[in-house]
Amino acid sequence: MLVIEGLHKRFSNGFVGLESVDLQVNKTEIVSLIGTSGCGKSTLLRIIAGLELPTRGMVRIDKQIITKPHADISLIFQEARLMPWLTVWENIQFGLQHLPKTQRNLLTGEIITKVGLTEFAKALPRQLSGGMAQRVAIARALVTNPSILLLDEPFSALDAFTRLSLQDHLLKIWEYDHPTMVLVTHDVEEALMLSDRVIVMHGNPGRIYQELAIDLPRPRRRTDRHLQYWKEQLLDALDLTGDRLAIEA
Repeated sequence: MLVIEGLHKRFSNGFVGLESVDLQVNKTEIVSLIGTSGCGKSTLLRIIAGLELPTRGMVRIDKQIITKPHADISLIFQEARLMPWLTVWENIQFGLQHLPKTQRNLLTGEIITKVGLTEFAKALPRQLSGGMAQRVAIARALVTNPSILLLDEPFSALDAFTRLSLQDHLLKIWEYDHPTMVLVTHDVEEALMLSDRVIVMHGNPGRIYQELAIDLPRPRRRTDRHLQYWKEQLLDALDLTGDRLAIEA
């Protein structure tokens, strides 16, 4: 279980990015963080990843406190951040250099099949579409078999069709190993399609405002009337924070 307790983050310039954040994320659960820019979503994700330290409070996986990057946690950024001189295969395999070659190849082969890029194993990043590059980034994050996958607006730079396709693809990948996922997004429908729970955050300082448990089975249809109900609930919550117009813009 991922546990966040009494998290507070004050930056060196005095700005308070997070205040009194408490959250538990169960194993295999998918949780989305939504709110306008500056409400602390990405800061929270970076603290969970061990890339930043909180001013007060803690993040732990079960009983282990996270104070630096951890083998059980992988982070996917908004941009794919692939190494342009390496092939798809080599980019995915990059974090496995400590393993024997046979094991590296086995793990890389398994994950490249899961993300549907077997035919592009020898391609360089410049030969890939944006969606394909992001699939490589997802594969690179998952090949180490993390128990927790953090995603910082991973599809926001993509066109609408590619974004919808990758949302579906991410769920198919999740069905294989069921990693715990924490997703930062500005997209209401994305949050509802993917998540077991949606956490509404509000800024100045960043804090959790409301939590919605999306008790709908998967796979979900975007036109499902029950999903529309939850969309109204989420937009109402954003209305109360004053963030709805910014999210919908």
